[in-house]
Amino acid sequence: MKLSKNYKFWFCTGSQDLYGDECLRNVAEHSRIIVDELNKSGVLPFEVVLKPTLITNELIRKTFNEANIDEDCAGVIVWCHTFSPAKSWILGLQEYRKPLLHLHTQFNEEIPYDTIDMDFMNENQSAHGDREWGHMVTRMGIERKVVVGHWTSQAVREKIASWMRTAIGIVESSHVRVMRVADNMRNVAVTEGDKVEAQLKFGWEVDAYPVNEIAEAVGAVSESDTNALVDEYYDKYEILLEGRDADEFKRHVAVQAQIEIGFERFLEEKNYQAIVTHFGDLGALKQLPGLAIQRLMEKGYGFGAEGDWKVAAMVRIMKLMSAGMKDAKGTSMLEDYTYNLVPGKEGILQAHMLEICPTIAEGPISIKCQPLSMGDREDPARLVFTSKEGPGIATSLIDLGDRFRLIINSVDCKKVEKAMPKLPVATAFWTPQPDFATGCEAWILAGGAHHTAFSYDVTAEQMGDWAAAMGIEAVYIDNNTNIRDFKKDLMLGNVVFGK
Repeated sequence: MKLSKNYKFWFCTGSQDLYGDECLRNVAEHSRIIVDELNKSGVLPFEVVLKPTLITNELIRKTFNEANIDEDCAGVIVWCHTFSPAKSWILGLQEYRKPLLHLHTQFNEEIPYDTIDMDFMNENQSAHGDREWGHMVTRMGIERKVVVGHWTSQAVREKIASWMRTAIGIVESSHVRVMRVADNMRNVAVTEGDKVEAQLKFGWEVDAYPVNEIAEAVGAVSESDTNALVDEYYDKYEILLEGRDADEFKRHVAVQAQIEIGFERFLEEKNYQAIVTHFGDLGALKQLPGLAIQRLMEKGYGFGAEGDWKVAAMVRIMKLMSAGMKDAKGTSMLEDYTYNLVPGKEGILQAHMLEICPTIAEGPISIKCQPLSMGDREDPARLVFTSKEGPGIATSLIDLGDRFRLIINSVDCKKVEKAMPKLPVATAFWTPQPDFATGCEAWILAGGAHHTAFSYDVTAEQMGDWAAAMGIEAVYIDNNTNIRDFKKDLMLGNVVFGK
């Protein structure tokens, strides 16, 4: 998927006029070189734009407010080349509303032992200026990312690049609109949540539509448009008839094609970027949306099953954060279904009735058409595949009544030992870190749901930074987790974030 905006990040260097014009010329030139080299590195996913050196209260405030109103500016990177009196930054920081990164670096990598004098010391004092600036940002309680190291370092550039993707998730969160087709599954707790609080915290708009209003949009799709998409399906995917009549099979596939086109047109017309459905309320729809939803997720839409709008929004955000990433392995909604408890082979089989995003697939992707006991409709067509191997993260955003908590579990995706020829759905299989028992216990203690927003590409650090920017609690389950300390983390979260 592609982002709708051509995002850029502003580079703002802090200094002051105590050391004269020559010093300021050097500061500006050093900043220009750093920005040029960062942009030429090929590491950063977005362009860095150099802004004039900030030395006065007025210019700092003006620059930050211009960043606020520039729709293409996704965040600001600040570096204090010399000493920058931090009280000059107060008004600008108070009014600034976008992601902020503090790059703690200096122009020279090594101390010039043979030539260093006081002029050099006065000009190159990031070790002084950045601490002054950092103190003020901490005192003001402003969330920011701090990256430390020389600007030529590959590790530093990769950290900046990673933060940029988090920043996209932060700024785009306020643009996420979730369309609910019908309501949540009856009596299920984890798919519920406070939509007003979600809009206050994350900027999400979560709206419900009668099923048949969307079904009308599906019914309005022409036969020619439907057939053209069916032809695309047949060219792209393997067709597994498994004894079904070919013409009858194709009619079932055409229903999903019509749903995909109708849903996408409705989403575009109403400006929604995520969708939830519920098998218990399908109205005039002939099938539970399966293949159609999988294709919409592949295009970048968020999705949550059984009315799970929190997962739908999180899938959308994580897809935005990984948009355009080279060699991306995929992001999808998933659900914990069943366990393998054989010692040494423990893991969780992830699947859903139909709706798993094909971006996570490895190997052939097939179309099957199988009966589905839920939904009381004709047999839905769906894409079937197995997922890639490798590390990923499973996230669960839960509503605890008085606050939100984001649970972030690092997992290791594996191949199942044997084929599952009678299971007509897409699957993934993973073992949670640090091990199956500890990972599952920690997940349950934290209140994690059975639906997750999963990604091979977005990192736990990025999602933790996103949660911090949103002002919500984040808990991590990974190779460093032990239950005794994890319980303490949850208790501390109750103190800090509880009301």
